Amino acid sequence: MMYPITFVSLGPGEAELITLKGLKTLQSADRIFYPATISKDGVQTSRALDILSELDIDANKLVPFHVPMSKDRSLAIDAYNAVSEEIKKQYKTGQRICVVAEGDSGFYSSIQYIFDNLSDSDFPVERIAGIPAFIASGALAKIHIVKQEEELNVVPGIISASDLKERIESGKVVVIMKVSQCAEAIKECICEKLDATYHYFENVGVDGKEYYTKNTSDILDRKIPYFSLMIIHK
Repeated sequence: MMYPITFVSLGPGEAELITLKGLKTLQSADRIFYPATISKDGVQTSRALDILSELDIDANKLVPFHVPMSKDRSLAIDAYNAVSEEIKKQYKTGQRICVVAEGDSGFYSSIQYIFDNLSDSDFPVERIAGIPAFIASGALAKIHIVKQEEELNVVPGIISASDLKERIESGKVVVIMKVSQCAEAIKECICEKLDATYHYFENVGVDGKEYYTKNTSDILDRKIPYFSLMIIHK
């Protein structure tokens, strides 16, 4: 029996936030490919591996693929193409293959390049849903992200101050992923003292590293890291 190649969403960082379906799929897999990065001093880091380890997934199943952290996206694309070819080879041996992604694998996930490569090559693929970071952030802050007739806008970190101001003033709830990419635009809106609440988060779901504040002075003074997001309410 040939099983589909399954893309399993790990959730935002806390191991227990994976779905039961996702966990069972990982436990029954023969090979699990997970993303990792290599620092300049040669050290591998992977939030996905941290989650898999906490879930007690057999380490013998795990296969890292290294994604270059570079503004030159062609390097990352080459890495995704290379792991896609390796997955195809292992799939043809009859193994049950999983590819994992943090958050939800269909929500701003670079795993899409692997998914599309396999799908375009007529390999059977499926995806198991997970919890994206902004949903976990709402729970951490004890807020309703949207309610009643409110409209939600999700922005991938690339937005101007004028565009952001317009969305806030129109009454939309704005979720900003990768806050570091538009930190100056956010700070400009804060300094204009718009009628809004800025819920700021870092490393949601990562034990010992979570950070949340809605204090605008703290946000203005803070150095914004890569793993950050914001929810803005008018």
